[in-house]
Amino acid sequence: MSRRILFISDLHLEQGRADITEALLAFLDRNESACDALYILGDLFEVWIGDDDSNELSARVAKALSSFHAAGADIFILHGNRDFLLGTDYAASCGATIIPDSIIITTPIGPAIVLHGDDLCSDDVQYMQFRTMVRQESWQQDFLSKTLSERRAFAEQARQLSQQATSIKENAIMDVNLAAVEQRLREHGQTLMIHGHTHRPAIHELVLEAAIDSRNQARRVVLGDWDSHGWYAAIDADGLVLEKFPL
Repeated sequence: MSRRILFISDLHLEQGRADITEALLAFLDRNESACDALYILGDLFEVWIGDDDSNELSARVAKALSSFHAAGADIFILHGNRDFLLGTDYAASCGATIIPDSIIITTPIGPAIVLHGDDLCSDDVQYMQFRTMVRQESWQQDFLSKTLSERRAFAEQARQLSQQATSIKENAIMDVNLAAVEQRLREHGQTLMIHGHTHRPAIHELVLEAAIDSRNQARRVVLGDWDSHGWYAAIDADGLVLEKFPL
């Protein structure tokens, strides 16, 4: 079998959307033994308040991912803006490895930089300030030391505030800053980027302001969120595709 890599993100799994969970399980079943690696680029869950918050949904997803891994695929999980507290204990139960943001991976069509993508939305100053706070190790340790009920209350409040803020923000500032995209590509010397977060699935062909290793063009692949459709990107020896399917 030629090497094949799958990418998904922004499933936002939660108890109230059983259809998305079922779609994920079906997706894993269809692709079992048919790929070498699965990259989950953030926001697998709508909210994650700690690995000690066990529930039927997380256990079911872990079992399915573990079976997928046992069939021969490596699984890599990257933190999103909703599930950045997902830890190594839960990842291990999935047969998965947590990887850092903006990591370079090897694919059949060359190297690529993969990330969630929220830190590219640099025009959203309010969100970037919040992100800086909650990504600090001291903040996370303090939060995880609280009781589950306290953490659930904070998460629900943060979710409501986020929804309110999103409803009044200009659409443009919630998308990536293109200068930030090119800067990130240039920092890593790459011309292929794959990310999620914005819920704006597309393959963007970029003309660079200045060449990167004599290359004047780059590609940015944006994964879609799972809502009325599921989305994935696949890379094999024949190239890269971005596909959707109905839930």
